[in-house]
Amino acid sequence: MKKYNVAVVGASGAVGEELFRVLEEVNFPVGDLLPLASAKSAGETIEFQGNEYKIEELTEEVFEGRNIDIAFFSAGGSISAHYAKYAVESGAVVIDNTSHFRMDPNIPLVVPEVNPGDIALWKESGIIANPNCSTIQMVQLLKPLHDLYGIKRVDVSTYQAVSGAGKKGMEELVRQMQAFFNFTLDDAKVEAFAHRIALNVIPHIDVPQENGYTKEEMKMVNETNKIMHSDFAVSATCVRVPVLRSHSESITITFDENVDVNVDEAREALGNFENVKVVDDMSKNEYPMPLTATDTDDTYVGRIRKDIYAKNILHLWGVADQVRVGAATNAVRIAQKWIKLEENA
Repeated sequence: MKKYNVAVVGASGAVGEELFRVLEEVNFPVGDLLPLASAKSAGETIEFQGNEYKIEELTEEVFEGRNIDIAFFSAGGSISAHYAKYAVESGAVVIDNTSHFRMDPNIPLVVPEVNPGDIALWKESGIIANPNCSTIQMVQLLKPLHDLYGIKRVDVSTYQAVSGAGKKGMEELVRQMQAFFNFTLDDAKVEAFAHRIALNVIPHIDVPQENGYTKEEMKMVNETNKIMHSDFAVSATCVRVPVLRSHSESITITFDENVDVNVDEAREALGNFENVKVVDDMSKNEYPMPLTATDTDDTYVGRIRKDIYAKNILHLWGVADQVRVGAATNAVRIAQKWIKLEENA
C-alpha cells in the first residue's frame, strides 16, 4: 500500500492528540509524520505506532522540502488563515478543522457520509474544510431523512460538552467539581466560559451576533445547507452543559406538507445510513447518551417520534463524540476518501 506523508498542525491540542489516535486505529497509511505546534510546545514528543516524534514549531518554511501529502490543521482559525497556504504551496492537501475556510465558496465543506463528491473540488484551493462539530452529527441524521421525505425546516437545541472548548474547558469543569466537593465552589475561577459551568447550563456558545443568535448557532445554520446542497430553514440554540465529552442534540424536523411521517420507515432509513446507530427502546431505558457515544466513531440516534399535532413533523435525539466524529474522525475519513479519489484518478 502506498504511504502518505502526514503533517498535524496543533499536535499538542485535544483534537491533534485525537487525530493521532484515530490515524493509528484505522491503520492509516502514514509514511513520514510531522507533528507541528507553537514554539511553546516545540520539543515535546508524541507517540505514534510505537515510535516517538518530536513536535516541531510551525513556521512559514517548515513544509518546504518535506514532501507532505496531507496536512491536518487543528490549531485555530487565525493559524489556518496564515499557514495553510504554505502547506498547499508545498504540494499538500490541507484538511482544516477550523471555521476559517468553511463558508468560502471555493472550498468544499465535507461530511464524507453526506457529500463525498465535494471532495473532488479540493483542487481549486488545495483545501478541504471540516465542518463544525455540532453540524457534522446533525447532518448525518438529516441526510437520510431528507432523501426519504424532503426537509422544509429544522429546529435544533444542542447540549454541548465542555470538550468543545478544548482542554481548557475540560480542565475548568474538573477543577470546579473538585471545588464543589471541597465546599469552595463559590471561589472557583471562571475562565473558559462566560459563567461557572459546574452544576450549571449556559445558553451561550461563541460570540453573539446582531440577529440575536450566536456565531456557533449561525455555523449550524449556514454549514448545514452548504454541506447538503439544500435551502431549508434551520434554527439553532446552542447550550453548554457540564458534560466532559460528546454533544447531544434535540432535533425537530418539519417535512413537506404532504408528508405523513412513518416512524418505522424513518428509523429504518437512519439505521441503514453509514456510521449511524439507532438506540431507541424507551421500555428498556435505551436511548443515546454522552456515555454511549464517548470514544466511539458513530452518531447515535433515539427518541424518534412523530409530532402529536402535525403529521409532517418528526422529533429525535442525537449524540456523538464531537472530538472524534465532530473533528478527528471526520477529518481522517475525508483523507481516506481523498486517497481513494487520487488513486483512482
